[in-house]
Amino acid sequence: MADVRVTYDQKANAAYIYFADPQARMKVARMYPCDPVEVGGMINLDFDQHGRLIGIEVLAASSKLPQSLLDVAERLDAEGS
Repeated sequence: MADVRVTYDQKANAAYIYFADPQARMKVARMYPCDPVEVGGMINLDFDQHGRLIGIEVLAASSKLPQSLLDVAERLDAEGS
């Protein structure tokens, strides 16, 4: 099974789902923004230089992702430390 890492900043209400190994320090070569009207918010897909999906950035995360996922995410804000 692949490793998936999820980070969450409650103050910014933003989550990031990493599909690539965080130790590999993959660089985002291209970002594709999903239509904010269609999805009711901002969701960005990040791709590496080979066109592989390496992560998803979700703004307004508390309304877009299951609370159970946010509860187990690595916290980036001071409240979660």
